[in-house]
Amino acid sequence: MLNQLLEALPAHTQGALFAAQAQRQQRPRGRYAPTPSGPLHLGNLRTALLSWLQARQQGGEWLLRIDDLDTPRNRAGAEQGALADLQWLGLAWDGPLLRQSERRGLYNTVLTALRRQGLLYPCRCSRRLLADLSAPHGAWPLYPGSCRQAGHSWGPEVGRLPSWRLRLPVGLIRWRELGQGPDQLDGTSQVGDVVLRRADGFLAYHLATAVDELWLGISTVVRGEDLWQSTGPQVALMQLLGQSPPSYWHGPLVRDAEGRRLAKREGAAGLAGWRERGAGAAELVGQWATELGWLPPGSVLSAQELLQEISRKRPW
Repeated sequence: MLNQLLEALPAHTQGALFAAQAQRQQRPRGRYAPTPSGPLHLGNLRTALLSWLQARQQGGEWLLRIDDLDTPRNRAGAEQGALADLQWLGLAWDGPLLRQSERRGLYNTVLTALRRQGLLYPCRCSRRLLADLSAPHGAWPLYPGSCRQAGHSWGPEVGRLPSWRLRLPVGLIRWRELGQGPDQLDGTSQVGDVVLRRADGFLAYHLATAVDELWLGISTVVRGEDLWQSTGPQVALMQLLGQSPPSYWHGPLVRDAEGRRLAKREGAAGLAGWRERGAGAAELVGQWATELGWLPPGSVLSAQELLQEISRKRPW
């Protein structure tokens, strides 16, 4: 099945995958992938710093990818704001800025190969349920498999197309976890058959993310612990393609005074308030280093200086 799936891809797509994997063996590569759905909050930005530090500490490259496939959620000016915030923090990325909206052809190629190999099935469950199941954040709603054996058609029914769901193989899904969390999930009882193409035609988060990690040659993914369970379906897709997944480090979240994680949809604080108080990037970087237990309270230093400080500690 694995060889058949790879062989179902065009030769140039296979070549690009093999080249990316060879590059991964030669030099570490990390990435940061914000969604342009609003201003980055302090939790997003601390994750960016952690990702940058991890890649630079390994002597590797750090790519910046804009996850803008879900166009109804995109907000005008959000991408430009994210770039400005990263530059203010002193986080320079390597190579050109990447946008998922410019990589749809690659995602659709992989999606077509999965369908031809019988690894997808049409799902006719309600739109509201599909929206919940496709969300990258929040509680994990395990799909009960209602449409797995239903024999629905791929065409429209009552004016509505189906979503495309992954027929996840039975068994454990394992990866290398650099953080404190577990490094495996059971495909049947903890992951389930996730949506890879929504009924409205939009490509889903798990498909695009898994494809990008492979075709960009990412060696380590640093992201928040709220995305830990998303590792399951993404790694499963990589393994179906016969490829080893990157390593993962799921870091602690920044929380508000009530202990709730910060969220864009709730207007969580970003850099605007920080700048209004007259504070600089070095003070914010020092505060994060203190929160993570790396440096004493009151530390003030740039991202580059923090990189030099932790090079002796190797926190990952």
